[in-house]
Amino acid sequence: MFVERRYKKRGGIQKKQCFSERCPKIKNRILILILSTMKKKIVLLAFTLTLILSLNVNAQEKNPWTTGVDLYSSYVWRGTKLGSGPAMQPTVKYTNGGFSIGGWGNYCFSTNEATESDLFTSYAVTLSKTSSLTFSLTDYYFPGAASPYFTGNSHYFEPQITLGLGKLSLSGAYMGNAQDTYLEAGYAAGNVTLFAGAGDGQYTKDAKFNLCNIGLKTGTAIKINDHFSIPVTGALILNPSTEQFNIVVGITLANQ
Repeated sequence: MFVERRYKKRGGIQKKQCFSERCPKIKNRILILILSTMKKKIVLLAFTLTLILSLNVNAQEKNPWTTGVDLYSSYVWRGTKLGSGPAMQPTVKYTNGGFSIGGWGNYCFSTNEATESDLFTSYAVTLSKTSSLTFSLTDYYFPGAASPYFTGNSHYFEPQITLGLGKLSLSGAYMGNAQDTYLEAGYAAGNVTLFAGAGDGQYTKDAKFNLCNIGLKTGTAIKINDHFSIPVTGALILNPSTEQFNIVVGITLANQ
């Protein structure tokens, strides 16, 4: 039914539909709008739940890849200071069970940067709850215009064995083509580790076997917030053979 309402407008008399006649259409539109909104919310909720479950699964699965960089006040290796100035030492490593493989490098912030790009692999065997045995092999490479990677002579290969006995660790390494031997013992006493290393060749002043790396190291973490902290390490290192003493402090930035 229509009700005529007269008002002045171009074209004369117009007819308006009664509200009672339009109610069914309005109700249908409102119902469609509600259903459409509910559908979108259900889809959004399902997507959110799927994303949360996916993140939880990924969080529970340990990432086998580790990437990071150490920033040190100087580069001191087995009692000998290499290069000059602060050093950046990046690492990329893949771990699966007791097997690890990766790369490690050093680049000092100076013209004497002591550039180093090493490849390494290792395998750790658990002997008991407090003991382990690790076999490793490292290819030390020193880049430069005079040492091409495939044809140069700047590669030094070193097998190493490390025995862990609770707080005590014993390791021995032999750099084949340099014919250098290095032995080290370490003992963890709380947050401090005491170490003593001896070697020959490049490690000592006269190339004879002697103590070359004794000292202590410790570490802590600087808390930024509840979810992020920066590990900080420090070491006091004395080389009795060359009579050189170094203090090294560094931070680590790495994925967890």
